[in-house]
Amino acid sequence: MAVANLLGNLKKSAIAALWLAFLTLPVMVIRVDTVEKTVTWRWMHLAYMLVGSFVLAVAWHFLMDRRDRGAANRDSGGGETQSALSLWLENPSVMRPLMAFGLLVAVAFPWVFSMYQTNILISALIYVVLGLGLNITVGLAGLLDLGYVAFYAVGAYAYALLNHHFQLGFWTVLPLGAILGAFFGILLGFPVLRLRGDYLAIVTLGFGQIVRLVLENWSAFSNGPAGISNISRPGLFGVTYGVDQATTYIYYIMLALVVLTIFVTARLKDSRIGRAWLALREDEIACQAMGIDNTRAKLMAFALGATLASLMGVVFAAKTTYINPASFTFMESAMILAIVVLGGMGSVLGVILGAFLLILLPEYMRAFSEYRMLIFGATMILVMVFRPQGLIRAKRKVYKINTEAA
Repeated sequence: MAVANLLGNLKKSAIAALWLAFLTLPVMVIRVDTVEKTVTWRWMHLAYMLVGSFVLAVAWHFLMDRRDRGAANRDSGGGETQSALSLWLENPSVMRPLMAFGLLVAVAFPWVFSMYQTNILISALIYVVLGLGLNITVGLAGLLDLGYVAFYAVGAYAYALLNHHFQLGFWTVLPLGAILGAFFGILLGFPVLRLRGDYLAIVTLGFGQIVRLVLENWSAFSNGPAGISNISRPGLFGVTYGVDQATTYIYYIMLALVVLTIFVTARLKDSRIGRAWLALREDEIACQAMGIDNTRAKLMAFALGATLASLMGVVFAAKTTYINPASFTFMESAMILAIVVLGGMGSVLGVILGAFLLILLPEYMRAFSEYRMLIFGATMILVMVFRPQGLIRAKRKVYKINTEAA
């Protein structure tokens, strides 16, 4: 059976390669020079196309068969086998030293690497917190939010405007930005309490576009497309820093915020409200039938996710010292959502891994910058086909009830 399956896959791969070569033959083989009036036949390109497409087709069929075997094993009662990575990461004797080493490397990072590298890592840490905030709304509560970048913009413009008009500092605006983010999260949450699925996604997408268009067109308020410049960097007790010192300072602020966010989100996930969010994600009707207040759970999810996004907006404005509406487009929301989906919805560690992959890899692979979106799209397709649960599956906590008589 295995040999017949292998031969069948080879046959289908060869047919697919031949069809692709036939369809792309005019583009890959024939080259017309209109200046010299010559025609060049590039048959080697066709050979590369044949070999490459055949190998990729074989790999595709192998992975699809492996996925189908795993699904058949689960359906037959064999259970879902955990990957070696998941088992390794769930081992406390491995994770604790790994976390301690990672924290030590993070603390020493600005003193070992250049300011350019530190700036890149600050951006990655900002997206880690943004991903964890959206993970509360999408991953835990199951509320698809496509306008998440609007809360990011609220925090950034709150600091920029208050600093520009009232000379308020970073540490004064940081809690105010969190409060504004929670307010706008609740403001969005109330109209969508009865919506779910595609309808919820469309409304949140519209909310994000409304915020961006207001910032672009209300020039008297936000200075329009020109944006706001000369935003103050964070200081400490009235002491101002230069560019390098401020970058290092912002890095340590972000590191502290990331550690705090990881702790809070991990604790929330195992708390009473976290279990309510998970129930809401699985079945809203059953959740309500069990006595859970859906309105309260949804509003808390929107408010907490928006609070984290607004905090990161304040940090982003302080880091760049210049913001404009072009920094808060739908693509930013799509990128944050991709981080959550790629890492694994509901998984704190998965979201962190997804943020580092999607933010750091493009910076360190600039040689392939022209193919960035192509690689990004292909990666997301492969993940959704072969690992729809994400890189790291969220582990559900199991509660054991003692049924023995006292």
